[in-house]
Amino acid sequence: MTVTWEDLGWERLAAGVGRCRLPGWDCTAGLVLGAGTALVVDAGSSPAEGARLRSRAEALAGGRVTHLALTHPHFDHVFGASAFAGAETYAAVGTDAVLAHRREELRLDALRNGLPPADTDEAVDALVPPGHPVSGEWTLDLGGGRQALLANVGPGHTSHDLAVLVPGDPEVVFCGDLVEESGEPQAGPDAVPSRWPDALDRLLALGGEDARYVPGHGAVVDAAFVRRQRDALAARFGVS
Repeated sequence: MTVTWEDLGWERLAAGVGRCRLPGWDCTAGLVLGAGTALVVDAGSSPAEGARLRSRAEALAGGRVTHLALTHPHFDHVFGASAFAGAETYAAVGTDAVLAHRREELRLDALRNGLPPADTDEAVDALVPPGHPVSGEWTLDLGGGRQALLANVGPGHTSHDLAVLVPGDPEVVFCGDLVEESGEPQAGPDAVPSRWPDALDRLLALGGEDARYVPGHGAVVDAAFVRRQRDALAARFGVS
């Protein structure tokens, strides 16, 4: 019997591309399959959640997760990264400094949002800065004709926002929390509101009108949704 993406808890978005919605904060994690490779987008909110995510990804890939891309340095997206030891890890330039030097801020944010203290402390102790800071764009060759374009499109939701474009039919864009569907986009103390609409313009230019846009939280959306959210953010923050 053929095992499908859905059998293993994934939502298939295109050939070799899918995502899942993690419990707790409804955070999205993505998966892109190549030839003997697997790219995971975002790592979950704790080492235990990261380990479960990696297991689900490898069950579908039939091999190891080889690459990890972190869309931005918030706890619900990066605290599971230690579970991906051995994977090549990518993030927007500056994320490495946040994970190395602002751990107390991340810890307090996780606790405020309800992550258990033991999980929080374990995650903070295990944080390792990503080995590949992305400035501009970086194309990953995943083999078998599969590529993924990592694009530093921020600042916006944070000072270090990375998007992942997977070419195909349709194209898929993993947006991180630059786009949210399940609620209003969250602008915390590390947001750069004046630049956020520009970041969404770059996302739209990256994916185009026919792409499927995967928000950091919520259901997959289209270009029209991203454009409406861009305009709402511009009005909310008084920028053009």
